[in-house]
Amino acid sequence: MVLKKKKEVQVDSFVLEYQQLERLRSFADVEGQNLASLLLRCAQLTDGIQQINLIKQIVPLLEKMDCKSSCNDIVKSCLDILGIVFLSLDIKNPLKKVLASCLNDLPELLIAEATDSFVVCLKEELANTNFSHIRKTIDNLASCVEFIHIGKSSVTILFKEALQFLLKSVLKIEEENRKFSGNHIAQTRLMHDLLMGIKVSMTLIQKVLENIQGCFWKKLDSPIWQYMCGLLNCFICCLNNEDLLQTVQTSAGLAVVLFIKTMFQPVEKLPCLISDLICGLLNCSDVPKWFMDSCGGLCTAELSDSVLLFLCHGTLAMLDWKDHSMRENAEKLLLDIASVLLILSTRLKDSVMAASLSRILAIWTNVAMDCLQSSSRNLKFNLNGNSETIGKMLDYVYAHWEHPLDAVRHQTKLIFKNLLQIHQTAVKESIIKPDPFFSELTESLLGLEWHVKGKYSSLGYLVECIGIDHLLEIDRTIPVQILGVMNDQSFAPYASDLLEIMFVNHKRHLISTLERSTWIDNWHETWVSPLLLILCDGNPEQATYVTDYYLPKLLKCSPESLNYMIKILQISTESNVGSFKTRGALGALMACLRTARSHGHLQFAVIIQDGLVPVSCIKQGLVHQHDEVRIDALGLLCESHRSTEVISIEEMQLIQFFIRYNLNNQSAAVRQQICSLLKKLFCRIYESSQTIHKMEQLKSKQGLINQSLIWDPLTSLQQYKDFISSICSILFESLFPGSSHPSRFTALTLLGTIADIFPNSEGQSQELFQIAQEVDCSRAESLLRCFASTFEEVKILAFDLLMKLHPFLPYFQDPEKLQPLFQVAMQLSRSSKPYDCVTASYLLNFLIHQKGLLNICSESYQLLGMSQPNEDLPADSLEKNTLSVVKYLLENLEREILQAEKSLLHAAASFPMYGRVHCITGALCQLNHMTLTSEWKEVVRKLILMSYKLSAVVSPVVQSSSPEGLIPMDTDLETSERLQSILLEIQPCDTNDYFTETKLLKEYYRPDCGDGRAPSVSTEIKGKEQNTSDVTAQMVLVCCWRSMKEVSLLLGKLCQLLPVQMLPSCSDALITVDQVKDIGEYFKNHLLKSRHRGAFELAYAGFVKLTEVFSRCNNEDLHKLPQQWLYNILEEIKCSDHSSKLCVTRRSAGIPFYIQALLASEPKKGKASLLKMTMKSLINLALPSDMPSSIISLVHALNILRALFKDTRLGENIIPYVADGMQAAILGFTSSVWAVRNSSTLLFSTLITRIFGVKRAKDESSKKNRMTGREFFTRFPSLYPFLLSQLEQITSTADSKTKELKLHPGLFLLLLVLSKLYPSPMDGTYSALSMASFVPLILRCGNSPVYRSRELAGRALVPFVMLNVVPQTVSSLLASLPDSTDPCIRQNAVHGTLLQVLHLLQSYLESKQRANSDFHQSLSNIITNVCGKLWLANRNRYEHILGRNYHYYLGV
Repeated sequence: MVLKKKKEVQVDSFVLEYQQLERLRSFADVEGQNLASLLLRCAQLTDGIQQINLIKQIVPLLEKMDCKSSCNDIVKSCLDILGIVFLSLDIKNPLKKVLASCLNDLPELLIAEATDSFVVCLKEELANTNFSHIRKTIDNLASCVEFIHIGKSSVTILFKEALQFLLKSVLKIEEENRKFSGNHIAQTRLMHDLLMGIKVSMTLIQKVLENIQGCFWKKLDSPIWQYMCGLLNCFICCLNNEDLLQTVQTSAGLAVVLFIKTMFQPVEKLPCLISDLICGLLNCSDVPKWFMDSCGGLCTAELSDSVLLFLCHGTLAMLDWKDHSMRENAEKLLLDIASVLLILSTRLKDSVMAASLSRILAIWTNVAMDCLQSSSRNLKFNLNGNSETIGKMLDYVYAHWEHPLDAVRHQTKLIFKNLLQIHQTAVKESIIKPDPFFSELTESLLGLEWHVKGKYSSLGYLVECIGIDHLLEIDRTIPVQILGVMNDQSFAPYASDLLEIMFVNHKRHLISTLERSTWIDNWHETWVSPLLLILCDGNPEQATYVTDYYLPKLLKCSPESLNYMIKILQISTESNVGSFKTRGALGALMACLRTARSHGHLQFAVIIQDGLVPVSCIKQGLVHQHDEVRIDALGLLCESHRSTEVISIEEMQLIQFFIRYNLNNQSAAVRQQICSLLKKLFCRIYESSQTIHKMEQLKSKQGLINQSLIWDPLTSLQQYKDFISSICSILFESLFPGSSHPSRFTALTLLGTIADIFPNSEGQSQELFQIAQEVDCSRAESLLRCFASTFEEVKILAFDLLMKLHPFLPYFQDPEKLQPLFQVAMQLSRSSKPYDCVTASYLLNFLIHQKGLLNICSESYQLLGMSQPNEDLPADSLEKNTLSVVKYLLENLEREILQAEKSLLHAAASFPMYGRVHCITGALCQLNHMTLTSEWKEVVRKLILMSYKLSAVVSPVVQSSSPEGLIPMDTDLETSERLQSILLEIQPCDTNDYFTETKLLKEYYRPDCGDGRAPSVSTEIKGKEQNTSDVTAQMVLVCCWRSMKEVSLLLGKLCQLLPVQMLPSCSDALITVDQVKDIGEYFKNHLLKSRHRGAFELAYAGFVKLTEVFSRCNNEDLHKLPQQWLYNILEEIKCSDHSSKLCVTRRSAGIPFYIQALLASEPKKGKASLLKMTMKSLINLALPSDMPSSIISLVHALNILRALFKDTRLGENIIPYVADGMQAAILGFTSSVWAVRNSSTLLFSTLITRIFGVKRAKDESSKKNRMTGREFFTRFPSLYPFLLSQLEQITSTADSKTKELKLHPGLFLLLLVLSKLYPSPMDGTYSALSMASFVPLILRCGNSPVYRSRELAGRALVPFVMLNVVPQTVSSLLASLPDSTDPCIRQNAVHGTLLQVLHLLQSYLESKQRANSDFHQSLSNIITNVCGKLWLANRNRYEHILGRNYHYYLGV
């Protein structure tokens, strides 16, 4: 790997005022050796690093000085100035820390004097009331307390003044924050200032107050008490302010509890006070008056959920739980906090709050473990595993261990681990063995399906508690089961982590109980044999994931097992070579060898020299039919545990052998792996060559001539150079004309890797290899030909490689070579083939880096009559070339737009315009900075005007109601007449006749002039010329929507030129605020009016760039624009009717994209106020209400909601609205209007994916995209009463005679949601959402006349029937079937009942949690009931269902 150069550290220097400098000069001695002279020299420096070096000399100088009276004045003055300097420095300045270190090391005799000086400086600092100075003073207070001893002493002396300052500062910041409402940037800065003020206040109470002697401050009339009451009141206001950042509210919650703890007496009653406060039981007459005055906001009002959460957090973090000062009241408070937190877990659904809640619950478990160390028997009883509190905690774990948020899942694991430890501590003295709690928990966890990710970490923690031997006694096939799950990559990391815990624990257990010869065989049989079986004959995905995740951990635990694996596999290598479907023993051997070498368990030299594996076997692996075997064989050669290991001749030969046969691999994933592995090899060559260079230099210095007989470093370096040269030759040979895309991609990627690792440089003789020396004219032309590839990734790779090589290639220094390339690029930029304009862009982007391009542009300027480019401009060649190319393209484009205004048909055929715009955007992206401000400002102005003109020409097409059918697809006159009425609807203001007939047009307009002569490479890039163009509807449409796309991207790029800091007198900005506003209006109109998806979807990309500019710009008008636009569009949607201009077809066209872009501009770490306002407004429109909205508004709301729920950038912030969205979708499906039903269906489909994840299995009944009923209704509790009421409403419509349900459009959606749930053995008794209410309703749904509804009713019934009552439910269902003597048999009811029985039995028999003692009796009863209904099978209608039931019975 190439070492990166260290970044230079920039340190700001301090500057003293004139009076302070004069004061130092008056004390400086002639020799310049005293402290004043040192500080004077330091103050006169402008480099912060040099000042640091001088400051470090202060303490040694003071230690040498004696304390004579003549020095006292000097020292005092210098200490005063040091205090001023310390307080003037920014808190992040390294100077401040160095100075703090010096002040901490002052001689003991100077401490008192230094403290006095510091007190004076700090007092003056605290007296400064300037608002702009507040944050700096707060930082200084923090620095004084945290960094220096004399600073802490000074704050102690000025404690009253510090509290007074903090109180005034917090009040001022809150007031300013209210003034800047709506300005996110200003408010965020103020909130961080407020956060710092709260933290410093807590620091003073925790670290300074204890140093104040006496209790005078506890008097109610003392200033310190009054200031503390004032701060407490401010913090409570912050706690109740939902508009503040959550970090501010969290810190305020900590501060409130800390201040109450410090001020409240007696301390043993504090837990009761806080317990009553969070439980809402506080009696105001029982608390002191000061508490009511300061904490009235908590005592008199009902506390919000967030306030309760932060108070609980503050209580857990700030109270002293380990000491016994709070006595038994602390135990009650601990249990009350758990109760409150668990209640909040059912109400807080916001993603940020959910993450905070999980973290606080984890803190609670840590506090509980501390309390249990010295607690009463009552607390131990209340915190054992069978207690109600721990049971509810486990319910929380089961409901959240697969939460979408990583933070919640992580904290849930910690909670479960801590709960196990809490139980162990609570029952430590118990004599019951084995522990019933652990036994039941083990049985429940093993009964879970392996697709539940939470099962893996929980089992791992359980194994750490009770050992693996207990689990293997229950089921010896557990390792095989876990390995079987590893065919899915999403589960492989979880499975491998669990297996590692298990086999490490098993090894430890076996070593302690058995002899080595016995335990190793037992261990191999349990953990290694299943692995080898999978590697040889398992499916490819499973073998790959087992190799990547499991095998390295197994070898790390037991490296000696490698010899066992090799021995077993070599025996069957010849007989089981493998195929294109399976790895075979050869593939398994390659995988084991690769893993062992890459992790340092094996050296390649050992393989070759000891004959561990023959070379022919490795060669066979390098050309194996199976891709993964080839990759493993290559990995064996390329990967090494040591980055400097020397590559042997055998490895080089095998690599060359591999490359010749594998460049043209058709799998993109395999190509990526090949390139990645070879990159590791090249890096190892570079690293080892550096080591060889050093050894060669050492050898020449020491004169160790005899060593050359053993090993010659220069020979190894030459072998490296020859090897890389041969690789480059193979790669360049594969770039021949007509070579395949895989070959080009692999070759260019590897050449780029070599160019990166072995960079070209001039004058360095020690460089091992320079790829530029391998590139002659023919190879340079081969790279240029790659620009003509239709695959853009090939163009990118060729461009990147040429950019690294072109300064060292004489080919590109010749103007005669550049001119034809420039002409070709210009011709391709107006091609009617979209990929040609991409080729032109890459070619131009490469040419503008060539110094000779300006002269070529001058010749082209003459042909168009343009003024010559100024070669004397004060800028580098790249900027001048870019400016010239952009001007030339812009001139051609303006002429083409004039022609397009006359005939868009001719423009689409001959010069579609979008290519020019694409090339301009690409050229602008090459510039990191623009120094020619005046020239660029004019160009930017013209580009913006050009964009508007081009948009005006093509917008009638993309904004029409039917943009795909603008002109007939053939010359049939009847077709033309039928379409003429549609075409006239959007006819622009010209007199074109392209509306009435299709034409064959000859190219007549050629704005680019050239002599047509070009080298062969230019001809190949340009391709064949077309003399005629058959103009079709697609050509016109492509011309228009691609032009709109490129205009949008160009405008988005231009908006990014706006500086972040907009000053009133900023005249150097390349684009003005007014221009940016106009561009915003353009995007707004375009997105709201375009009908063509390609046009508005890609305009969205440019609009996102614009909104990003708004979010980071300090201009208040621009910053508030997204909010204003969002309000306007939502208001327009509310008022939409049939006369509205907003497009209601095409899924509301660009409106969802417009709103998505506006919401994306909102700060990610804020309160998401725009998202909340938007979702609330849209949900209100989508749900039925007393004031029904128009159909148009309803359709828009459903379409926009669908887009927002699909937007991954909104993350988990959108989850709290999922339940409301689901209700809107289900209710909308019952509408009589087709458009509403269509939009509701799309929204419902999106929500199903959002809730249950992207479909990962072909089987509809697979549990991979399902969740337990407990988890579903815990995350979306409002759906419980909604689904229940909807089912009740539907099932109440059953026909009185036939008992069949009447057709209802919402039934299918309801059953589909319920069928996505599945039962879990972890479902306990602590859930407030009972599933029993759904059972009779779903049973009635089995009578539906629709087959699919009956089938879904059968699946939906399963999660709502508890496992222990399944036999009784099945028996009652069978008993409800009609007898042969019944006069009326309802066929649908019989079929629905049998399906419900079938799915219940499937679930019951697949579960491992059934009670085996009662199972046989239950099965006997079921078979008896079925036998009584066998007459139904004779009717041939239900024979297959009864047969499937009996299949399950017999399987048991």
